[in-house]
Amino acid sequence: MSSVVSLTRDSDIALITVNNPPVNALSQAVRAGLLTAVEQASADAGVSAMVIRCDGRTFIAGADVNEFDQPPQPPHLPEITETIENAGKPVVAAVHGTALGGGFEVALACHYRLAAPGAKLGLPEVKLGLVPGAGGTQRLPRLIGAERALKMITEGNPVPAPQALAWGAIDEIAEGDLTAAALSAARRLIAAGQPPRRTGAIEARAPDPAVFAEAEKTVANKQRGLIAPRYAIDAVRAATALPLAAGLKRERELFLELRSTPQAAALRHAFRGEREVAKVPGLPADTPVRAVTRAAVIGAGTMGGGIAMCFANAGIPVTLLEADAPALERGLNTIRKSYAATVARGGLAQAEMDRRLALIRPRLAYADVGDADLIVEAVFEDMGVKQEVFRQLDAVARPGAILATNTSYLDVAAIAEFTRRPQDVVGMHFFSPAQVMKLLENVRAPKTAPEVLATVMKLGKTLGKVAVLVSGTNDTVGGFVGNRMLAQRTREAYFLLEEGALPRQVDQAFYDFGFAMGPFAVGDLAGLDIGWRNRKARAHLRKPGVRDCNLLDKVCELGRLGQKTGAGWYRYEPGSRTPLPDPAIEQLIIEHSAAAGIARRTIGDQEIMERCLYAMINEGAKILAEGVAARPVDIDMVWLHGYGFPAYRGGPMFYADQTGLDKIYRVILGFRDRFGAEFWTPAPLLEELARAGKGFYPPSATAPSILC
Repeated sequence: MSSVVSLTRDSDIALITVNNPPVNALSQAVRAGLLTAVEQASADAGVSAMVIRCDGRTFIAGADVNEFDQPPQPPHLPEITETIENAGKPVVAAVHGTALGGGFEVALACHYRLAAPGAKLGLPEVKLGLVPGAGGTQRLPRLIGAERALKMITEGNPVPAPQALAWGAIDEIAEGDLTAAALSAARRLIAAGQPPRRTGAIEARAPDPAVFAEAEKTVANKQRGLIAPRYAIDAVRAATALPLAAGLKRERELFLELRSTPQAAALRHAFRGEREVAKVPGLPADTPVRAVTRAAVIGAGTMGGGIAMCFANAGIPVTLLEADAPALERGLNTIRKSYAATVARGGLAQAEMDRRLALIRPRLAYADVGDADLIVEAVFEDMGVKQEVFRQLDAVARPGAILATNTSYLDVAAIAEFTRRPQDVVGMHFFSPAQVMKLLENVRAPKTAPEVLATVMKLGKTLGKVAVLVSGTNDTVGGFVGNRMLAQRTREAYFLLEEGALPRQVDQAFYDFGFAMGPFAVGDLAGLDIGWRNRKARAHLRKPGVRDCNLLDKVCELGRLGQKTGAGWYRYEPGSRTPLPDPAIEQLIIEHSAAAGIARRTIGDQEIMERCLYAMINEGAKILAEGVAARPVDIDMVWLHGYGFPAYRGGPMFYADQTGLDKIYRVILGFRDRFGAEFWTPAPLLEELARAGKGFYPPSATAPSILC
């Protein structure tokens, strides 16, 4: 046996127990132990049935992420699931917590499945760019039908035990002692005297062809650009058209083909990156954290209200402070409407909405935030305004309270010096809408205490965010990580308009790359006045004689501020959010080019994406060299969760490695020759790595998946 799988007896029933904390992942040791245990129990004449169960908080929750980049080691999972299914004695799966991926495939291979009431079961492989590779696409349709299996496998979302029972994926929900219930089920199977009920022996009936056609249509619309969901449809189709052995062979072929794709590597990187960024270099895991049992937010505007909702959603009481009663009431009304819309969609119960609203305490006096453990400032992006806010907070906040600024680009170190407690000041940059966006860009200043950093990183997880820690000490470069790189992309997008492109072409190129929206459609959605205001606030930083595009100024001066005014870079029909090309804007751009003396030319999509993305990547290399981001994974997670970078591309730095830094370096040199050195001088780190034939990541990080 192995140290992570044990085999014991309860009379004539073999108890096979997996104990591989924290999530009982299918490591090589677990796979080997399971195989040995099933084979030994099968050969033991004193054993009449088997129960597969897990210690700890969950059933087998999938593959072992620590083996993602290691050479595959036998036994492989298909051998185990086939051994379980072909056992001559009944095998019962006792599921609690989550049975995901290979864990659910193990359960599917068993002859009887029972689950705790709160258990969840699913096949999330498509989220790693794969399809199930150990029989999941062949056995699940035999139990619940092709249509439901298609939904579960192509979407990759787990289903709760009651739904699994209703569909037929499990046989029983067991209240109370799960192991006792599993032993009871095994004894019933023994008493029945029937041979094991093998899932693979059930006929997978072919559905109406329209079912597969509809699945293909849904995947094309909702999972645009992803390969794995299309392969999953093919695998389920094989289950309905082929005998089990042939279907399993086809599934394995599809699995092996997918695991070598760049998408699988990128999605695996995205999955693992969320966990990596929580482990901050130089911040020990045992760093003390401060308790945050009550919070406060200064400013009840769109951002402040959204941040208050984040705390309320996490069950943390929060005081929402505004300067005057009308502004406070407007903010509260916005919060109420947001919650009410979620209730109307069925995403929240009315009672839960009421509970969360009750956690938000509206106030008008700074003294009312004095009991907060953490206070987030979310006022206008102006250093003078923030100075006044932090001086008042310094006067009323209790000793040890954390004072956070939601600034997106101002100097956090300077803000900290407005107080007598710079060690307690940190940046917490939420992204709009704060209650929806997953990214939290935590910003350290030179004097920020380690326990403050540890606290805001832990708090990010409590709030359901992907928290990334970055450094930021000056506002001359326009942001920390995300916005600083975005500024380079935005500059090139504007220059492309001047040189011959139009908003719809640029946006379409981004859409085809995998973004949900292009930069000009995003600007219209957010409101062009936001970028315009920031542009005017930073006008003093522009260098004389350096190229600058003022097209945004011209559009906003016409009163075209985006969707909210019915026109921006595009026009919008009343009540519609669909961007429509506007001849007036196209004419404005053409006339602007002529006035600037720029001869317009035909620009291809490749140039659009190379200029926009490579400018970002070059800036990312500077950010790494300066230590603003400690690792390339920090940059990638910022862009995946805050700016809509397509997950199947892995993030800008991962994408750069897959493209090849040598290629990017050569293209940047070409742009330098064409457009000048001001914006197209290669970052020293990028040049160094390119010349050495290296990437931002070690080679194993971008290698194809070797999941077994």
